[in-house]
Amino acid sequence: MRARQRHPLFAGFASMYDFALDDFQVRACHELEDGRGVLVAAPTGSGKTLVGEFAVHLALETGRKAFYTTPIKALSNQKFHDLVERYGPEQVGLLTGDNTINGEAPVVVMTTEVLRNMLYARSRTLDGLAYVVMDEVHYLADRDRGAVWEEVIIHLPESVALVSLSATVSNAEEFGEWLETVRGETTTVVEERRPVPLFQHVMVGRRLFDLFAEEHDGRHDPAREEKVNPQLLRVARDDWASSRVRDRRSPKDRRGRNGRGGRGGGPRQVGNGRRVWIPSRAEVVERLDRASLLPAIVFIFSRVGCDAAVQQCLDANLRLTTPEERDEIYAFVEETCADLPEEDLQALGYHEFLDGLTRGVAAHHAGMLPRFKECVEELFLRGLCRVVFATETLALGINMPARSVVIEKLSKWNGETHADITPGEYTQLTGRAGRRGIDVEGHGVVLWQPGLDPGSVAGLASTRTYPLRSSFRPSYNMAVNLVRQFGRDTARDLLEQSFAQFQADKAVVGLATQLRKSDEALAGYAEAAACDRGDFMEYAALRRRLSDVEARAATARKQDRRREAEESLERLRPGDVIEVPAGKFSGLAVVIDPGTRLRGDGSDGPRPYVLTLDRHARRLNLTDFPTPVAPLLRMKVPRSFSGRDPQARRDLASTLRQRTRDLPPPRRATSGAAGATKAGGEVEEVRARLRSHPCHDCPDREDHARWSERWYKLDRDAQTLRRRIEQRTHTIALRYDRICEVLGRLDYLAERDGQTVVTGKGNRLARIYAELDLVAAEAIEQGLWDDLDAPGLAAVLSSLVFEARRPDDNAPRIPSDPAVREALAATTRLWGELEELQREHKVEFARQPDLGFAHAAHRWASGDDLDDVLDATGLAAGDFVRWIKQLLDLAGQIADAAGPSPLRETARTCVALLRRGVVAYSSVAGTSPDAV
Repeated sequence: MRARQRHPLFAGFASMYDFALDDFQVRACHELEDGRGVLVAAPTGSGKTLVGEFAVHLALETGRKAFYTTPIKALSNQKFHDLVERYGPEQVGLLTGDNTINGEAPVVVMTTEVLRNMLYARSRTLDGLAYVVMDEVHYLADRDRGAVWEEVIIHLPESVALVSLSATVSNAEEFGEWLETVRGETTTVVEERRPVPLFQHVMVGRRLFDLFAEEHDGRHDPAREEKVNPQLLRVARDDWASSRVRDRRSPKDRRGRNGRGGRGGGPRQVGNGRRVWIPSRAEVVERLDRASLLPAIVFIFSRVGCDAAVQQCLDANLRLTTPEERDEIYAFVEETCADLPEEDLQALGYHEFLDGLTRGVAAHHAGMLPRFKECVEELFLRGLCRVVFATETLALGINMPARSVVIEKLSKWNGETHADITPGEYTQLTGRAGRRGIDVEGHGVVLWQPGLDPGSVAGLASTRTYPLRSSFRPSYNMAVNLVRQFGRDTARDLLEQSFAQFQADKAVVGLATQLRKSDEALAGYAEAAACDRGDFMEYAALRRRLSDVEARAATARKQDRRREAEESLERLRPGDVIEVPAGKFSGLAVVIDPGTRLRGDGSDGPRPYVLTLDRHARRLNLTDFPTPVAPLLRMKVPRSFSGRDPQARRDLASTLRQRTRDLPPPRRATSGAAGATKAGGEVEEVRARLRSHPCHDCPDREDHARWSERWYKLDRDAQTLRRRIEQRTHTIALRYDRICEVLGRLDYLAERDGQTVVTGKGNRLARIYAELDLVAAEAIEQGLWDDLDAPGLAAVLSSLVFEARRPDDNAPRIPSDPAVREALAATTRLWGELEELQREHKVEFARQPDLGFAHAAHRWASGDDLDDVLDATGLAAGDFVRWIKQLLDLAGQIADAAGPSPLRETARTCVALLRRGVVAYSSVAGTSPDAV
């Protein structure tokens, strides 16, 4: 009763649920009602979004506004539907760039970028804002978009309470400490216990093995070291052994091979040629179904693999639904996709998609049409879709809990190489297993693959050290917006408040402590090395200089000898008789081929091909010639001589022996005299100074010297520490300063009356939020796009947003229009010029424009059919729609930045031409294109 009186708003909110809230939810909501911000770090599926919904409830109850931000549009759409269902369409709005629905409502769901843009534009919509919920706030670690989260956190008005919802990270307290620094009172609430216990398994063939040996409640206990199931370890040993001996179970074909060598006519391999039988994807699903582990999400990490998995299930005639469920699925999909153009359905693969769904099987990845993904998500939530083959993008916030999660492989393509998944990624993926209020337990299943190490899987499942790392970096657009809003110096101070600088400064604290201890030790060493006859550290410096000079002299002599040896080999001719000074084939030899022509193939110096007295024909290298060589005499070598012919070698070696019988022993060449003389003079000079130093005759000289050596070694380490501290201190502000210098050179910023101000050019740049913002702003300024029509502008702008998933060595296909080709070439040249300027100012520049989507953008803006465009580009429908939507965003920004000009009208026409067909249909089911 007392808690109800202290927190009446929470009491009313809690009464809306028919289950008791968890302790961490209660605590976070109480802190929020008391006027403090909160950071809630909890596992996937634990119900942390309930705290965000309480912030919405607080805003509505107190007559103020709340914004609910998410990292992806699909999650915004889902949260929009949830809130509309609870509070009604009049109270809830949506802003995602694609959709604007009731944008002035007291509760607005939006992507984080939309809120960032509103803050920079000082939008009137911010009036009355009291709460901002940042769902999936750990997304600030994202390399490409993470900086937006920090911008919002730093720039929100102080009066706004921030509700940050994060997955479990190991440095939640550090993140909470930073939030308190920049936002004021903030309480960190960490919940590590899963609401539904998770049990880990490995599927070996058709058998499911527990990953850990001991039975437990499925909840991780860091104090307990869990042992791997010995049965799994035995399987791993057998698998390892079978890879090194012939699989005796595989029947041999008539040629005695292990069933591998035939061209298709031999008997089938038993067990796929391995000790462990690998089931097909359809067989995996059937095994999960028999074990009552459906619905399941199977993570494959490949779009092609996800689509292939669905097809394999169809080919196996797998059916996981009843006739009544099939009818319900069919009706739902038909209604949801009713507004898609009939002529596009074939190109979108609609009928195959519907066939899979009616059987209870579907894929989910970024290459799918958003409308298709929404169908999968809704039917999975209803329990009608039983198996979803998904890429890791499904793990990002979408509410799709399952009874079990299957991970096909523990490695994935990261854009550069195939890398093992991290403990954090493993936890994020398996976190979807176990539906709260439905399942008693969740199950994480790893499929056995040849070479799998159960110990590594156990390490992934039990590791809880995955810290949140900032990816914050100032950009050109950010810089002009900050200078315009706060002034250059204040903006610099604001950037120093970023989480990136906070983490760097905390690391510097540890380094500074080490440096302070080193300085104290250095003072002690210097005192111990003190000599009553003079400055021993000065004497020690002379000793070190002597060592350095002698080492340099030795190096110089070695380099001189090598150079002279190389020059002597350059002078050799076929038939020269030489004395090979060193190596396995040292002694007299005749040169067959000097080997000077081999220098172009990357070899190190000439490589003479010689025949020795012992009849060895070998090609030598510089290591066999530590000293120069000179021909002792010449002899004739037959043109037809072949080192592979034993008789030819025998005859030529006999001739060599006869010709050299009376030769006197060769004199070893000397080299490097000039360098040695020069270095020797410096050595003698330093030695003389040493002998004349007062500490030279000290009886304790060597004792002092030992302490001085310790001093020098520690000083070298201390210098390294100082460099590391300098590199980390003010790193964000330093990059900001360099960006401002570039902007000043290009007249986006100017100095007036001792103040840095944003110019007219800078105001245009402030409206462009693309990665290649500076290229776009300069292209507008230089008029590079003024002569383009709308399809041509679409083609050129696409090069600033599109980025191929993998590098392609083939030349991209671009429109044949000469104006478009010239504009693309000019834009790429502009990028190169800006790159030179940035290199001069030590600023890392963004990627080069990618022309790979120009042809598709041009054809779509020209009115071509979807089927024709997809056939010509090879893109998946979902990828095509996503890139067109990003192109729409940039075209709208160009229209805003261009000002009253023909380019503005062209950009607006471009937007109108691009927004048609599947692109025009809102990704929010139940809303019309007119609402966009």
